[in-house]
Amino acid sequence: MDARLRRVNKEIADCKNDKSSNISIDLIDNSAFHLRGSFPGPKDTPYEGGTFEVDIVIPESYPFQPVKMKFVTKVYHPNVSSASGAICLDILKDAWSPVLTLKSTLISLQSLLCSPEPNDPQDAEVAKHYTTSKRSFEETARYWTQVYAGGSASRGKAPAKDPQRDEVAIAGPRKGTCGPIRGPRVRTIESRAYLTDSMIFHVHLLISSRPLSHGQIDVLRRLNYRGANVANISEDKVVEELLK
Repeated sequence: MDARLRRVNKEIADCKNDKSSNISIDLIDNSAFHLRGSFPGPKDTPYEGGTFEVDIVIPESYPFQPVKMKFVTKVYHPNVSSASGAICLDILKDAWSPVLTLKSTLISLQSLLCSPEPNDPQDAEVAKHYTTSKRSFEETARYWTQVYAGGSASRGKAPAKDPQRDEVAIAGPRKGTCGPIRGPRVRTIESRAYLTDSMIFHVHLLISSRPLSHGQIDVLRRLNYRGANVANISEDKVVEELLK
């Protein structure tokens, strides 16, 4: 057994034996070099109540080269790509040290959810949302936790109603889609609430952080284009109504 394999097996075993950390690491396809890590969202953050999964690839020169990690669970965070799950964290790049372990690196990711670094973003649009409207950012991050990370609302507990909260604005990207619609009917729509590239409704409502008109918001509300109901409304129908 080579040194890399021995080290990885020991780290996995140590993590399984440490019940207090709530960090788990499992093999993918019985490979010790392709793993799935997970940890709970930190308390008193918009990520509380969610479980976040991370794809882990062990490079050939590990531990002298950093592990490759990206979020599998969609996360609304300045330092995580909303599209790919790529992570901006120094220990995954030039600040890596061989003394770091898989468990300590996952704990660092958990800590990153507590302390976003908008001045060194992976997702510039989310970082802008964070710096310009933290309350609205937290609403969106909490909503994503509920939808994508198994937060309380997705288990049947409805979130409290807030008359000032814009459900359309926080709905986020449509699950099960991989990109915007293409075609001559597509056009950019302006929006009253702050929306970002990562919150595209996948009908090419690409807004570039500009405000929506009241009429367009009313159309989306009339269609009840939000949450789980998004899957029941065709993109063609949404585009048709918005272009009327």
